[in-house]
Amino acid sequence: MTLRRRALLTTFGLTAIGTQLLPLAQTNISPKSAIVKPRRLQVGDTIALINPAAFNYKKEIEDFFKVIEKLGLKVKLGEHFYDRYGYLAGKDADRAADVNAAFADDSVRAIFTGMGGWGCARILPLLDYNIIRNNPKIIMGFSDITALLLAIYAKTNIVPFHGPLGASTWSPFTVDYVKKVLFEGGSITMQNSQSVQVQTIGRGTARGKLIGGNLSVIAAMVGSAYLPEWENSILFVEEVGEEVYRIDRMLTQLKLAGILDKISGFIFGQCTKCEAEKPQESLTLPQVLSDHIRPLNIPAWYGSMVGHIREQFTLPIGLEVEIDADSGTIKLLESAVS
Repeated sequence: MTLRRRALLTTFGLTAIGTQLLPLAQTNISPKSAIVKPRRLQVGDTIALINPAAFNYKKEIEDFFKVIEKLGLKVKLGEHFYDRYGYLAGKDADRAADVNAAFADDSVRAIFTGMGGWGCARILPLLDYNIIRNNPKIIMGFSDITALLLAIYAKTNIVPFHGPLGASTWSPFTVDYVKKVLFEGGSITMQNSQSVQVQTIGRGTARGKLIGGNLSVIAAMVGSAYLPEWENSILFVEEVGEEVYRIDRMLTQLKLAGILDKISGFIFGQCTKCEAEKPQESLTLPQVLSDHIRPLNIPAWYGSMVGHIREQFTLPIGLEVEIDADSGTIKLLESAVS
């Protein structure tokens, strides 16, 4: 890392804050409550970079710092960002303290996350949702960060963002959507690039609050107090490294939990490295999606640019959207930021 880029990085302390916070068990916000939009990003703002789940190798996020510099932003690293505890980025209490401190820090305008992997669910009871609720900020990530995003939305009604991690590729396509959603705050329509085709499962259009993330993470959270209400929502999911029968099992879990019966639309993003080990003895992913989603008679499609891929959308969780399953588009009906 060059001296010039290193000068952009500082570390924010959180020991004093973290040791004073007690786990809170607030009930979820009513789904009828108004959503809380975080302030939009502007050139010159400072973002916090934290690792609430797995750890990063420094080389994995070198490109991230270059992109952030080009966007005109500065970075504060969480005190425990480079910690290691097995496959986690430090102990649970320390990772949670980084989240709490980032929200409490008045100099931080947004919170980005370095890596997914596993670990966010472990810290959900340690977060101070009062601090988070009183300091609404952009927080973005995907994969295992799904647990953190959904918990924050469920507990505070703050709009979080399913988008790139620090370790993501940050392609021009990805950066463009980050700018359109987080900086410009436009009521945009998201559509796949011409090279990525969608497969319609159920035709038509629908409106609802956009809620979702990584399928296995959502399935693992079923029955907890950290999922939002699903009534009349547009559910989007993505997955990586799961065989088709596992996708079937997770969708079955959502069905048995009553979630699929409540949604008004469904989007399956990309399923990266999800090929069956024995294709001749397996259903295909389109077959599994058809089995679960077609009987719902809702607009739905497969192949949206969401997930563990080079080019991806930035999706605001909790925002009202309109989807068109025939064209595979997601239209934001209002700005996601204030």
